[in-house]
Amino acid sequence: MVVTYREALNQAMREEMRRDGRVFLIGEEVGYYQGAFKVSKGFVEEFGPERVLDTPITEAGFTGLAVGAAMTGLRPIVELMTFNFGILALDQIVNNAAKIRYMSGGQLSVPMVIRGPGSAAHQLAAQHSQSLEAWFCHVPGLKVIAPATPYDAKGLLKSAVRDENTVIFFEAQLLYGTKGEIEEGEYTIPIGKADVKRAGSHVTVAAYSKMLLLALEAAEELSREGIEVEVVDLRTLKPLDVETLAQSVHKTGRLVIVEEGWRFAGLGAQVAESVYAKAFHSLDAPIVRVTGEDVPMPYARPLEDLAIPDRARVISAVKQVL
Repeated sequence: MVVTYREALNQAMREEMRRDGRVFLIGEEVGYYQGAFKVSKGFVEEFGPERVLDTPITEAGFTGLAVGAAMTGLRPIVELMTFNFGILALDQIVNNAAKIRYMSGGQLSVPMVIRGPGSAAHQLAAQHSQSLEAWFCHVPGLKVIAPATPYDAKGLLKSAVRDENTVIFFEAQLLYGTKGEIEEGEYTIPIGKADVKRAGSHVTVAAYSKMLLLALEAAEELSREGIEVEVVDLRTLKPLDVETLAQSVHKTGRLVIVEEGWRFAGLGAQVAESVYAKAFHSLDAPIVRVTGEDVPMPYARPLEDLAIPDRARVISAVKQVL
């Protein structure tokens, strides 16, 4: 069955809310407006306003409410209109959601999902275009997921809802309308497992979220030149599946990491360090990272294009390691 990324998320939440009466959705405009990006279309009609809660514009408030609800046995899904607004809820996420299970010696847990779009779209400017995955990956107690395809989005969101920990679930605004095959009926995908989206023998390219689609486009173009790229979709950023990456590097001997986030202290630095530790002797060239520029996102479209990785930069990086 072919569905959009948006529809896959809708199916995942709808199935989990039908399966478990403790699951509820909370956030700005998730109810009668059906979500800023229409991910919760039809929810308030099926589940009612007690399980699909529209909130005031107060990320710290409704995220904190969800933390308390999770501690008492419910399973909240918090929708952030954008992860840029999640900055306002960092105290609740970092100091409460991520730490309460540890601080209580396991007596309390915070099984909740915080989801919504991250990264740049088209000309949303500096305050609405940030890729903040590395921030959340830095915090012990959080799991972080960033799927690229409808299939992965559905299976991983269902696993996230069932997890006993707080899960940060990054979507991307430009992915909502993309389409892909999903399985008929119910399925889940285990958290912490990467996926080889394209087999190759010359270079490994690791990516996630919408950069995964960019990596696949570059791989197709390079294939016409006789360069076969293996594309590994990280999918789960924490815990990171270093084993799958290392196995690919053992085969290809080279690695390019593509991420939209800022370069300095970015997620790709951690991925590179992990691969150096696991597969250093298999590398025939230094690891190369393709990242966003270390600047606030410009509003002007030509400057925005320069600040974000593109296919040409990925192709150049692959040829560099070759």
